[in-house]
Amino acid sequence: MIAFPEIEPVIIQIGPLQIRWYGLMYVLGFTATYLLVQHQIKKQSLYDFAAHFENLNLLLIVSLVVGGRLGYVLFYNLPYYIENPLEIVATWHGGMSFHGALLTLIFAGYWFCRKKGLDFWKAADLYIVTVPIGLGLGRLGNFINGELFGRVTDVPWAMIFPTGGPLPRHPSQLYECFLEGVLLFVILWTLKEKKLPSGSLLGLFLLFYGIFRIIVEFFREPDAHLGFVVSVVTMGQLLSSFMIIGGILLFFLRYRRCSVGR
Repeated sequence: MIAFPEIEPVIIQIGPLQIRWYGLMYVLGFTATYLLVQHQIKKQSLYDFAAHFENLNLLLIVSLVVGGRLGYVLFYNLPYYIENPLEIVATWHGGMSFHGALLTLIFAGYWFCRKKGLDFWKAADLYIVTVPIGLGLGRLGNFINGELFGRVTDVPWAMIFPTGGPLPRHPSQLYECFLEGVLLFVILWTLKEKKLPSGSLLGLFLLFYGIFRIIVEFFREPDAHLGFVVSVVTMGQLLSSFMIIGGILLFFLRYRRCSVGR
């Protein structure tokens, strides 16, 4: 067993103002996406995207936060928020859903690109290859907070989390950080150099993220208030299965459309 590295979640506090590691991870993720998308735009001389980059970036940041919160409310704890509607905006209490954030990002991006006459599929590929960085950093933030820990286990690298009871558990946040963050970024960043039809990288992201998330959910403790939704299937696995199906369909549809257009 490995001792859990108790890191103070709050980096700096000045009066009521707190700077937390989890919030810092969001800032670092947004910054990485900003710089890497900007790099791709310049490298590929995408002048039409350059003209609207700042506004699109701002819209996507707002969409991510709003969609992530609403997704958590709808998918994970709707009865509680119906009884306590003011808690919906209390994001500092925790509770964000990546699946909800992703849906909102896609719809907001599509709306913006259609309004400005931009190629949505190209824009999606520019951004999606950078998303794993934010995912990986977010999981590090979860680990520092000691939340979203894994199931009870006797593996040598198990940890006892401060709020996880007396038994050792999988550090599933670190599994997610590696699979959904590091590995997925390497896969997508490498594939972007291939001559794939626009939109293909979005499809591959949906496919691989869904697979990695389903794997990790076997080691992650289900939400206490939700548990298993169908037999031994968690909500994360259920939502990720739809991502896999959608990713496969999107990938082949984009390839088929590209082939027909030749």
